[in-house]
Amino acid sequence: MQGIKEADSKAVKEASNWNLIYKRLKKNKTALIGGYLILFFIIVAIVGPLLTVHDPLRVDYSTKLLAPSSEFWLGTDHNGRDIFTRLIHGMSITLYIGFLSVLVGGMIGVPMGILSGYYGKLLDTVIMRAVDVLLAFPGILLAIALVSVLGGSINNVIIAVGIFSIPGFARIVRGTTMAVSKLEYIEAVRALGASDLRIIFLHVLPNIVSPIIVQATIRIAIAILIASGLSFLGLGAQPPTPEWGAMLSQGRRYMFDHPHVALFPGLAIVTVVLAFNLFGDGLRDALDPRTKA
Repeated sequence: MQGIKEADSKAVKEASNWNLIYKRLKKNKTALIGGYLILFFIIVAIVGPLLTVHDPLRVDYSTKLLAPSSEFWLGTDHNGRDIFTRLIHGMSITLYIGFLSVLVGGMIGVPMGILSGYYGKLLDTVIMRAVDVLLAFPGILLAIALVSVLGGSINNVIIAVGIFSIPGFARIVRGTTMAVSKLEYIEAVRALGASDLRIIFLHVLPNIVSPIIVQATIRIAIAILIASGLSFLGLGAQPPTPEWGAMLSQGRRYMFDHPHVALFPGLAIVTVVLAFNLFGDGLRDALDPRTKA
């Protein structure tokens, strides 16, 4: 009975914490806008391709470079393909790259940061020096170098951006792990004979989830921007894949005569990146314990 009561008490406490976080988010209108936009993008990425009329890959030169109209809402590109349809299909690709690359970076960077911050000493030195090597290269240049070696494809972009995301996770997790590990109750649990594995998973990790979530949200925006940049340079998704960076690259040749070809993919990239940045900033403030409800 006591175990059940403790579990119920813990569940109630977690629910109240999430309610407090939501109340803080509600006060930040820009963060709410970013969150709702992200939710909208996810829904569109899942449902949108099922509702589109035109084929995103079908070439029809009789309708090439048409201005926006009732039939082609955002116009057509140089191959006569509907830009609106390609943007809808490209949304799932963009979010897939963003989420999966950050997941790859987090799955490697978080354990590295925890081990470095918890054990310290030689292990900390070795891990941090490896992180410093990755940080020595500007992010986009590191991604370009990796994709150049691996070859241009969506999966290779995910790997490259994932590796680029590792240092950010490792450094922030290391710092928070070091702070949590020095708390008195951690020392008490260790004195009672708890193993390092138990301490890390049951006591350290739950206390560093907040900065990991914030870091992941902001990193998704960076990952989408870098992935689009790689595709713009021809190192990412290859034509005729309706990836926004590739669409922007193909449309730049028509910027002056037919600006809609490059305008709408560019706006799509800016909107998604801005939404994740706004939501990430608001989430960081909401999860900050120093913030008043």
